[in-house]
Amino acid sequence: MEGIPHPIPRTVEEVFSDFKGRRAGLIKALTIDVEKFYQQCDPEKENLCLYGLPNETWEVNLPVEEVPPELPEPALGINFARDGMQDKDWLSLVAVHSDSWLLAVAFYFGARFGFGKNERKRLFHSINELPTIFEVVTGNVTGNVKQPKDQSAANNNSSKSKSSGKSRQPESQTKPVKMSPPHKHEDESGEEEEDDEQGATCGACGESYGGDEFWICCDICERWFHGKCVKITPAKAEHIKQYKCPGCSSKRARVQ
Repeated sequence: MEGIPHPIPRTVEEVFSDFKGRRAGLIKALTIDVEKFYQQCDPEKENLCLYGLPNETWEVNLPVEEVPPELPEPALGINFARDGMQDKDWLSLVAVHSDSWLLAVAFYFGARFGFGKNERKRLFHSINELPTIFEVVTGNVTGNVKQPKDQSAANNNSSKSKSSGKSRQPESQTKPVKMSPPHKHEDESGEEEEDDEQGATCGACGESYGGDEFWICCDICERWFHGKCVKITPAKAEHIKQYKCPGCSSKRARVQ
């Protein structure tokens, strides 16, 4: 909850930057910090909301008391459904409402500062280029942004990509996939085909794959993550026999 302590965005670029910051915070709550988020959504408390902040952080708090509020409010009472649903379904529900809230906030700023037709179109186009929070949380990325190609094959194949995907381990290697999604793959004729560099998206921040970035794949949910987003370096990955992302690790701990 906030009384807009951050600079108020007034241009398309500023509103989109605000959108990305809030979106990153919400994705973090529903993926990386999912255990902390789960604990804060106590059903015994009053109506709680999940807020994404422009500085890429999040908070669970009561709605503002002023009517009307300074900004559109997120969905109320997300904590009440926590124990009545499967964890995955509950997180998906919160993600859907978070996507709706982000759009409401972005176009609230657009209306407040008189964005015209072309400015609204630019803003929506920029937003639409990113996967929704729901797609990131569920791993069901659709449209122009696709999952890493041959991901399932890569997890069943003992040949794993290293560092920026340019070098590979020998086929006898049995370590799980831990490095960058491959840039190339060979078809049946032996010819290499270029993969879409925008095909892979990080399960934590939702951003597209970059050729110079270190990535790691969770062996449980088979989703890709930036190493920096899950605090794994190439050196650490060398010693991990089976990698579990923070979301899968917290779910397993909660079941136990």
